[in-house]
Amino acid sequence: MKLLTVVCAAIWLPILLAARQDPIRPKITGIAYVRVFSTNLENSRSFYGKIIGLGPASLCSGAGQSCFAINDHQHIQIVSANTPPQANFLAQVAFATNNIRKLRQYLVAHGISVGAIANDRRGAKYCELLDPEGHSIAFIETMTPPRFTPAPDQLSTRLLHAGFVVQNRELEDAFYQRLLGFRMYWHGGFKEAQTDWEEIQVPDGNDWIEYMLNIPSTADHKELGIQNHFSLGVSSAKAAVALIHAHGLRKTDQPEIGRDGKWAVDIYDPDLTRVEFMEFTPAQAPCCSPYMAPHPTP
Repeated sequence: MKLLTVVCAAIWLPILLAARQDPIRPKITGIAYVRVFSTNLENSRSFYGKIIGLGPASLCSGAGQSCFAINDHQHIQIVSANTPPQANFLAQVAFATNNIRKLRQYLVAHGISVGAIANDRRGAKYCELLDPEGHSIAFIETMTPPRFTPAPDQLSTRLLHAGFVVQNRELEDAFYQRLLGFRMYWHGGFKEAQTDWEEIQVPDGNDWIEYMLNIPSTADHKELGIQNHFSLGVSSAKAAVALIHAHGLRKTDQPEIGRDGKWAVDIYDPDLTRVEFMEFTPAQAPCCSPYMAPHPTP
């Protein structure tokens, strides 16, 4: 019996030590900001300030030249585009975490190349990296939020999701779902048996990212502006578009129910990046698959 105990200990001790040494992923709670490129900062500031009605944030996270507050923990950043400009104008998506040091350790332990932890102008700690297809993402540690009062004519106080073109779904799933713990929210397509969109929620919240699938690698700036987008939550898409018209943007799409069963309406910033206004819950059953996780709330 004594020998058996020694043998069992010899077998299990390395496994237990390895389990203790393997970093635990801290929480990833939502999308902190989206960063977009602009060829004319003044035009972009007018669009996000006047048309969408967002108020300026006092300080941007990371490298934003201008930023607009959506709520006390989410904002939109604007940075100058390259010369000549790149085709993709969705510059970066950043996710909030409760512990940036442990999250970076977790990524490095799994062979992911991650930039050093830095402090932004607010003092928040963040790090940047590229996902498997080269999309720029960041993780930023949550801080005590500043006092926030929505702007008087603000269309939305909630950033719901960001979408970007994905060529290799399995490659991205290995990173976002299997490594980071994102979970399926919904997937569907133009046809019932086809997947053109995959929506996966952050592991510890209900913001999500959306893979825009089956897009040609030769897509031009206009097409990429449609696909690489972000979405703001509204209680009514029809009320949102009425307010957009009142703010001076007359030419818009009309609200419609998407394949996901939700009412939404799209507008485009001066550089043709799509800004979607989406209702929080579906008005009817979605196509293709049921929802697999809780819906966001206002």
